[in-house]
Formats: sequence, C-alpha cells, structure tokens
Amino acid sequence: MSKILVTGGTGYIGSHTVVELHNAGYEVVIVDNLSNSNIKILTQLHAITGKWFNFNEIDLQDDKAVQEFAENNNDITGIIHFAASKAVGESVEKPLKYYKNNFYGLINLLTSFNKKIDFVFSSSCTVYGQPDSLPVTEDAPIKKAESPYGNTKQIAEEILAETAAVTPDLKVIALRYFNPVGAHETALIGELPNGVPANLVPFITQSAIGKRGSITVYGDDYDTPDGSAIRDYIHVVDLAKAHVAAIKRLEDGKANTNYEVFNIGTGKGSSVLEIISAFENVTGEKLDYKIGPRRAGDVVQVYGDVQKSNKELGWKANLDINEMMRSAWEWEKYIKANPF
Repeated sequence: MSKILVTGGTGYIGSHTVVELHNAGYEVVIVDNLSNSNIKILTQLHAITGKWFNFNEIDLQDDKAVQEFAENNNDITGIIHFAASKAVGESVEKPLKYYKNNFYGLINLLTSFNKKIDFVFSSSCTVYGQPDSLPVTEDAPIKKAESPYGNTKQIAEEILAETAAVTPDLKVIALRYFNPVGAHETALIGELPNGVPANLVPFITQSAIGKRGSITVYGDDYDTPDGSAIRDYIHVVDLAKAHVAAIKRLEDGKANTNYEVFNIGTGKGSSVLEIISAFENVTGEKLDYKIGPRRAGDVVQVYGDVQKSNKELGWKANLDINEMMRSAWEWEKYIKANPF
C-alpha cells in the first residue's frame, strides 16, 4: 500500500481527496497548519472512513519542521499538494502573504523530499485568464495573471516544470481545475469558508439558510445566453477522484514526461442564473437575489476542454449540477445543526 502525503488535508478539497485515496487503498498522511480549516474535520473523516488518519500540524513555511517531517516519513512515495493561500481578493490586498506562503511551502517540500517522489499539484484555471477561445485547452497561452493568487499558480507551475526537467526522480502532474462545489454524500465534510464566502455556491447556501442576506448577481448584460457570467463547476468528489487518478498515473509509469498538466472540469459551462435556478429546483428553497453591476476583473465565461484528462487520466466528471446543489445544501443544513 503506497503512502501518500496530502498537504492541506483538512481543507475543502484536501479532505475529500483523503477519503477517495483511502477508498482506493492508499495509506494517507495529512499535513495542515489549520489556518483555513478545522481540526474537527479529522473526526468527520473518521466517521466517513472508520479510520483515524496520521495528522501533523505543520506550517510548510517552516523549513526545519518540513525537513524533520520528511526524514521521519521517508516511506512516503507521493505528495498531493493543496496547502496554499487561495482567496483572489485577499491576494490583491496582501500580495506578500501569498507569495511567501505559496512559494515557501512548495520549495520546502521539493527540497525536503529530494528522492524519488510522485507529485500532484493543485493548480487552477486562473492561469488562463480570459481565454481566446472556448473550451480552453491545456495548450492555451498562459496570460498575465489577474491577481497575485493567480500569479502564484503560474509561477509554481514553472518551478515544478523546471525542477522536474533536471530531477529524473521527480514526476509531476499539475491539475488545473475549474470551480469546485458540492459536498460529500454523507454531508459530513464540505466547504467551510472563513467569513463571507468569496465563491457563489457557499454564498447561495448561506443565504438560503438565513446566514446571509440577498445574493447579488454581478452583471446580467454579458454576451452569454442569459447575460450572467459562465463558469465550469465541478463536484468536489469528482475533483478528488481526479487526484487519485493522477497519483495512479505517476505510480504506474504512464506519464509521457516528467511534467504534465491536465484540465479538470466538466467540459461545459453553467451561468450564475442557471446555478441559482438549479439550487431552487433541487431544494425547493426560493432564493432572494438581485442584479448588480459587473465586477472589475471578472472573466465573462470560461470552461475547460477535458478530453485529455478523460483519455489519458482515465477520469471523467460524473456528478451533475443538481447533485452539486443538493449536496451543498445538505452540508449547509448539517453545519447549522452541528456548528464547527
């Protein structure tokens, strides 16, 4: 049984990936500094899997702590790296926090685990900016980032590609994913945003349950079928399974090069108004929303071409918008009854 390190493993995507790795037979070790997650997630993971996972509270910016951890866990064969600061708006206000956290953590991992290692990197479709054509493929040009957060993803990919090129024992897959939403079918883990959610779906669920006020749809005059912005939403469980597929591809020696990238999405876009409608239809809850002005920097529409990940990773998104909305609502109801 291979031993896989999941950094940021108590976070939203990380926790779901821990479950899917466990289901696939892997031994999982979690590292998280709990800056954007909750220690109670370990109890939730135990409730889902029946296992208490090896958890280490470490800040990846601490090079000595990371080095010591690596020395004590030299049987780790793969790393799935989520741990990073991730709020676009905050990154504009605090760029140095993002450059320090997101680069130091990555570099400390690569330096400390300087042996044969399979490395899956949590990247983002933000590297594409406003694409020239849709659906956007992995070969699309990487444009100037719209935010320091987006820039950290671009530069991190460059760091990994350049390091892998001169490190034969390092095999890397960067997963560029679109908009993760939804929750585990048990409603025991899901997205836990700090403060006011920056993303649409948790704001919708918090508004529906009475925690937030009216939802603002930022713009209904875009060049889209209903005028609202379009994104590629992917269920977090499908996304988690993509990470398992990536680790398995590296383990099985199927990668074509030491550094590969894959889009992870559904391959189609849904508008903000379509998401609102789907939530209302699935849950029976009526949402209070209003139309506001466009937000500066918002991309009109983006969705990914996922043929490469379907064919080469042997992975495909299976859960639709309705299941995304249903599971997100069940999770919101759960955390209201069981506060974290």
